[in-house]
Amino acid sequence: MTRRQLFTSIFLLIFLALLWQLGRILEPFLSPIAWAIILATATYPLYSRLWSWAGRRSNLAAGLMTAAVLLAAVLPAVYGTILATQQGVEAFGQVAAWFRAGRIHELRAWLGEIPGVGQVIHRWVGESILTRSESIQSSILEGGKVVSTFLISQSVDFAMNALMLATDFTVMIFTLFFVFRDGESSFQHVCRAIPLEEEHKTKILTRLTSTLHAVVRGTLLTALAQGTVAGVIYYLLDLPFATFLGFLSGILSFLPMGGTALVWIPLSLYLLFSGSVIKAIILVAAGVGLVGLMDNFLQPILVGADARLPLLPLFFVSIGGLAYYGFLGLFLGPILLAAALETFIIYQDEYQHQTTDLIVSVGSLPTGNADSGLSRTNEHGRLA
Repeated sequence: MTRRQLFTSIFLLIFLALLWQLGRILEPFLSPIAWAIILATATYPLYSRLWSWAGRRSNLAAGLMTAAVLLAAVLPAVYGTILATQQGVEAFGQVAAWFRAGRIHELRAWLGEIPGVGQVIHRWVGESILTRSESIQSSILEGGKVVSTFLISQSVDFAMNALMLATDFTVMIFTLFFVFRDGESSFQHVCRAIPLEEEHKTKILTRLTSTLHAVVRGTLLTALAQGTVAGVIYYLLDLPFATFLGFLSGILSFLPMGGTALVWIPLSLYLLFSGSVIKAIILVAAGVGLVGLMDNFLQPILVGADARLPLLPLFFVSIGGLAYYGFLGLFLGPILLAAALETFIIYQDEYQHQTTDLIVSVGSLPTGNADSGLSRTNEHGRLA
């Protein structure tokens, strides 16, 4: 090892150690910083227009844009989450009371009256469910109790950890301002420091940016629209806990499979069971024709074709990201998937192709010259 290589290695180790310590220091604030970057990236085109309108005064444009994001997105989301949590606790309490009252027997009788398949369902419910009704009811009640306890604990934690939440909120808003103001120059510095060829850096960063825009503009805005429309429909149909059900529909719309149908289909069955046949038909028609079709029309317009990701991996990274990182994982999962796919494509197009050419070239050499050819390859980095 030469003296220069030794100094380079030591410098790299020191730099990595500093980065590790810096990461530990920033660890408590990684979530609000990540949210600030996501919000800034999603709304940066609007900031660019505002910056031009403000006479290229970065401080003024960043301040106005931060206030706009705060009023238009953050505060309504916090209020909606609190209201949906309160209604969720009440909803699970009523579901538990329904099972305690033995209403499952009424459900069986109602299912038996369905033309054609009613008797089959009636018999299956009696053999498969009612024979184990006590264990099933206890499991459902226990599950409802766990969910209710979780929601209540989250509400209590929200009150008890108000200072920490306020700190995270302040950090996010503070960071958002500086990401708007200095984000582009900082991004250019980071790009220049990445040890990759310019072409590869451009491909990866373009894919990451388009994916983030797709997730925020397409998935998030579509989920917001679906949840809002679904909540209005639930309210107009006089369904209980319309805010909670609309919030739940918006969350489930992030899932590539199932989506809002996981909410409005059970609600339609509930309306049928309650005797509100017209309302059930209206809900099914609205769920399919209005809420469901938003995925087919609104999302492609907002997402665009360049940021498409494979459905099955997208499903798993969405669920896994949600489980591991919380709500933030719904954004980080697709971004990491896009980075991995783009890296794999670069490997296929560049490095794997070069390796295959090298193997073919070496294999085509005469037997007597193979060793010398390989030695020349190791010495000069290419075949002589």
